[in-house]
Amino acid sequence: MRSISKAPRAPDEERLVRLVARGDRAAFEELYRRTSPWLAVRLRRRCVDEQIVAEVMQETYLAVWRAAGAFAGTAVGGSATGWLWTIAARRLVDAFRRRAHHAEPPPAAAVLGAAPAAEEEALASTVGGDVGDALRCLAPELRQVLQAMVLDGLSVRETAVLLGLPEGTVKTRARRARIAMRRALA
Repeated sequence: MRSISKAPRAPDEERLVRLVARGDRAAFEELYRRTSPWLAVRLRRRCVDEQIVAEVMQETYLAVWRAAGAFAGTAVGGSATGWLWTIAARRLVDAFRRRAHHAEPPPAAAVLGAAPAAEEEALASTVGGDVGDALRCLAPELRQVLQAMVLDGLSVRETAVLLGLPEGTVKTRARRARIAMRRALA
């Protein structure tokens, strides 16, 4: 049985996305079955509001159904799960923007001292050597910014909304994280 804390294997999901692009409902259902537990866990690490997570999940899979034909795949270096996460992360940022427009921002999901996120554990196991050591030595607030901007591919503005920080703070933390990484790797 596969653990839900790990991202699904890419090649199978890539094949499913290509079938979804052709309108294959069974492939869509299988893609959802394989990826939704992992995606929900990842979203919950960034948002504790279950209603927002549910809405983002629905919007993400609707976007996957509609735009599966736009998935470029490994030919350009992307994976299906990475593509799926990019869609979900942007939908989550959009949800935070909508909420911020109408009310207070959602409470942060990450609390100092909480168990590490699934992607942090995966990162720790896949990024080894000096780079992995340097990442693990970063302060959690710097690592969060690097993760959002570098691993999740979000812009400064999207990262600011996702983490509930001013854009200037995101830029400062990103700069501090890069400096700390350079020093650790020198």
